[in-house]
Amino acid sequence: MRKLLYGTAYYDEYMPYDRLDRDIDMMKKAGINTVRIAESTWSTCEPQEGVFDFSHVIRVLDAMEKAEINVIIGTPTYAVPTWMVKSYPDVIATTKKGQGIYGARQIMDITNPVYLFYAERVIRELMKVSAHRKCVIGFQIDNETKYYGTAGKNVQLQFVKYLREKFNDNLEKMNETFGLDYWSNRINSWEDFPDVRGTINQSLAAEFQKFQRKLVTDFLSWQANIVKEYKRPDQFITQNFDYEW
Repeated sequence: MRKLLYGTAYYDEYMPYDRLDRDIDMMKKAGINTVRIAESTWSTCEPQEGVFDFSHVIRVLDAMEKAEINVIIGTPTYAVPTWMVKSYPDVIATTKKGQGIYGARQIMDITNPVYLFYAERVIRELMKVSAHRKCVIGFQIDNETKYYGTAGKNVQLQFVKYLREKFNDNLEKMNETFGLDYWSNRINSWEDFPDVRGTINQSLAAEFQKFQRKLVTDFLSWQANIVKEYKRPDQFITQNFDYEW
């Protein structure tokens, strides 16, 4: 007979005072047998570039293991730390509204090579301290992942490459498919491809949104492949898509 997983997200690092034991006691009384942790903790796990501290993760793992509560580890990549933005401001997504400003979660360019470098490093460090733990039953890659409107130069160049491959380098075919003769939107050289953020051609705009969604697929596949290097055969990988957004 299969066991139903009944759980909650748990953020010990958010608590204003030490209440871990009390929270676990309340979980047990409520029948909760699973918690998800760590997906919001990059700035806690890596307070400065290359300086790692997973003591809060290990503390919760120890307590949950003792209480026989399952743990799902979330990779902490959907909210970037301040030091990264200070040193590399381009990790923040450029959208239709322009360059983003640090503050909220889910504001980064998921294609930015600097962001991906640091994301891979923190994922691997987290896996080293958690994947082997008995209480860890699975991993959530990122969190409610979307493309966050990312449309900066890096993304624009990738979109042109995507179109060249889609149309076998045939500009005439692309212009015909999207109806780009309208209002002089015709593109006669790949090097002249305009910033798609300003397009009034809805066929081209829809293709760009399709491409942006593909960025999410590629990003999650990339994360999953990293986690697979560490996970046990009995551990799963999941994601919590937010379809309303």
